Amino acid sequence: MAALIRSRLTDWTTLVPLIAILILAACWGRELPAAVIAVVAALLAGAVLAAVHHAEVVAHKVGEPFGSLLLAVAVTVIEVGLIVTLMISGGEKTQSLARDTVFAAVMITCNGIFGLSLLIGALRRRVAVFNPEGTGGALATVATLATLSLVVPTFTTSRPGPQFSPAQLTFAAVASLALYGLFVLVQTGRHRDYFLPVTQEGSVLAVDADGDGHADPPAARTAWASLALLIVALVAVVGNAKLVSPAIESGVSAANLPQAFVGVIIALLVLLPETLAASRAARRDRVQISLNLALGSAMASIGLTIPAIALASIWLEGPLVLGLGGTQLTLLALTAVTGVLTVVPGRATVLQGGVHLVLLAAFVFLAASP
Repeated sequence: MAALIRSRLTDWTTLVPLIAILILAACWGRELPAAVIAVVAALLAGAVLAAVHHAEVVAHKVGEPFGSLLLAVAVTVIEVGLIVTLMISGGEKTQSLARDTVFAAVMITCNGIFGLSLLIGALRRRVAVFNPEGTGGALATVATLATLSLVVPTFTTSRPGPQFSPAQLTFAAVASLALYGLFVLVQTGRHRDYFLPVTQEGSVLAVDADGDGHADPPAARTAWASLALLIVALVAVVGNAKLVSPAIESGVSAANLPQAFVGVIIALLVLLPETLAASRAARRDRVQISLNLALGSAMASIGLTIPAIALASIWLEGPLVLGLGGTQLTLLALTAVTGVLTVVPGRATVLQGGVHLVLLAAFVFLAASP
């Protein structure tokens, strides 16, 4: 038992959040030199990874659908914390930060994680196999959420510019929560088998000895420890984001990049754990799990972040710009069409994976050079 406790205390997922909290307490309210900012940024990235790890442990213990909701809420807290922190300190130039971050998350998940998973799966087995019913439903939900929250504001006329009126924003927030909640219920209950891995012949593949598609849950003591560390990690992420936010904005300006590129940086940071987890699943021939992670992250980014930002806008000064521009609308439409053509057969080669990755590259390039 003593050896187990020592192992737990020296694990990086335990040490990083604790160190990040100590650094946060020591640096709060002070002008930080570049070297300290670099350390804080490294701890911020580590705290994000640790937070998602502990959320996954707790989610696995409590079971579905509460586990999926907990994991999504944890990631959303990180994303919303970063967005609100930068919006408070950035003034007028961050009015579109929520839109830029959510759109970047959609492009990274639906093209980057999606394409990488298909590419790895196809390289291993020549053809990546997944369930088109579950994946198609997830893609349809993402497309609907993205259209309601990011496309419609561009064409509404109640307010000048690409923004919702208060009533429209409330409707979009409620609709997003309803759609996300409905998807979670379908994924974890009524049609759970649509989201389990499949063999090359198309039959459902059991992931563990029990045949339920899940590893055995952790012990209660482990779950409680992870819950405590999850709270510590989330506080560390939000607090350290506040410390490094001036450096992020200064770095973007110094590199002559558009302000919208800050949203890309936030999305890349938040989605790093999901990218690593999806890659590992694809290498183990669990492409369906990888696609669940990709599209589930996109759904949570829109379905939970937009309502949270809508609530936060009550206290934030200035308008909340959500509508996409012409270039972004084109990329989103192309992503949706390409995704449909990829998902319908239930099988994909390296070509489909490459197409999605090229779309991600186009998005990043055009975000840096609009």
